[in-house]
Amino acid sequence: MHRLFFATALAALLALSPARAQQGAPDAARDFPTRPVTLDIPFPAGGSTDLVGRLIAEGMGAALGQPVVVENRGGGGGSLGTAHLAKQPPDGYAVMMGTVSTHALNPALYRNLPYDPVTGFAPVSLLVIVPNALVVHPSFPANTLAEFIAELKANPGTYSYASAGNGTPGHLSGELFKSMAGVDMQHIPYQGAGPALVDVISGQVPIMFDNLPTASGYIRSGKLKALGVTTLARAPSFPDLPAVAETLPGYETYSWNALFAPAGTPPAIVDKLNAAALKALAAPKVQARLADFSAVTVGSTPQALGEHVRREVAKWAPIVKASGARLD
Repeated sequence: MHRLFFATALAALLALSPARAQQGAPDAARDFPTRPVTLDIPFPAGGSTDLVGRLIAEGMGAALGQPVVVENRGGGGGSLGTAHLAKQPPDGYAVMMGTVSTHALNPALYRNLPYDPVTGFAPVSLLVIVPNALVVHPSFPANTLAEFIAELKANPGTYSYASAGNGTPGHLSGELFKSMAGVDMQHIPYQGAGPALVDVISGQVPIMFDNLPTASGYIRSGKLKALGVTTLARAPSFPDLPAVAETLPGYETYSWNALFAPAGTPPAIVDKLNAAALKALAAPKVQARLADFSAVTVGSTPQALGEHVRREVAKWAPIVKASGARLD
């Protein structure tokens, strides 16, 4: 009797052991996803990151066989939504659109940032690069970048440039330009790119470094005069517009959008998310829309995105420090 009881109890314990339990449990990575995935965008709706995110979400949903639902979580220059994602379970059901602001600028701008841009996330894919453009009011007395630099050197402290606010890519693009070109111009921060652009178009402030997609319509209509794009190569949507680096070698700034999951997300799930993102990017209608938007499609491995973030953090930290910009 005792032997029979012991054998029965042992069998019951083996049936409940972790190894046996795992054999009978669904393989989470294999079955992923079994429900909708949330794509957090850490900025308000309507901006460039929101547009790219919604394009990618639709294509990823089709590739994954589950909806990818966009949620906007704006605030703190993207830091609030980014911190939210870092705290989510690492199961692939919560991902985010990261940017140069969330993962490269904010770490240098905030003393107590509630996340680490490198260790707090599992990189999935670098999606697109968005060029910036140096634009001026049509009345500005320069038609080339060389003439622009000469004008600023001849009249130090006379000119000012607008940006979407302290610590934004446009602000820091201007500071980097000042440093590399050896010119002086005053920074005028605004509460957003929209109001800044309005004042440049009206002539209240003569200069701005703005996202090319935002400025492109005004450039084509003649309301703004473009002097250069800030990527090393010319933008495909404006092939006749020189790169700033053609006159100022080594100058390069741009915005970018990338897909991240919380740190600890299993590699097999990251790989599924990466494959879905690359498939979404490759869709002809997405390619066409991004080209209209002046975004340059990239698509990368998770490892390449991780390396990109580390380079961007190292690149922007000294620029932010030299600018004196702090947001807390």
